[in-house]
Amino acid sequence: MDDRELLKEAAKARAFSYSPYSDFAVGAALLAKSGKVYTGCNVENAAFTPGNCAERTAVFKAVSEGEKEFEAVAIVGGKNGTKPRSVYPCGVCRQVLCEFVDAESFRVITGEPDGEMTAITFDTLLPLSFGPKSL
Repeated sequence: MDDRELLKEAAKARAFSYSPYSDFAVGAALLAKSGKVYTGCNVENAAFTPGNCAERTAVFKAVSEGEKEFEAVAIVGGKNGTKPRSVYPCGVCRQVLCEFVDAESFRVITGEPDGEMTAITFDTLLPLSFGPKSL
């Protein structure tokens, strides 16, 4: 799957966002090395901290189905009812991704599904990270 298609899958996942408190909907599409795509959306909670980001939803869904090696993640977000745009993972999501990716080759893709997009490697997103190789 190419980067543009992955970005479109993230936009589809965003439609399922449960974000009544922030009104900020996020969708993610995680490409496993097997070729399978796992999607996720953000899910908020009235107590705020029990909520979950789109990226972690996709990672946890994939890992719960046996996948542990990934090639790329595409992420889009924006206020509910607006066109999807570029957003990047929060710090917690970056740390979760760090557990399962090769920082030098894993791609983080964001942008507009039918417009401009950016793809960077994970080591650009989280330099000097602490992960499994640090132990």
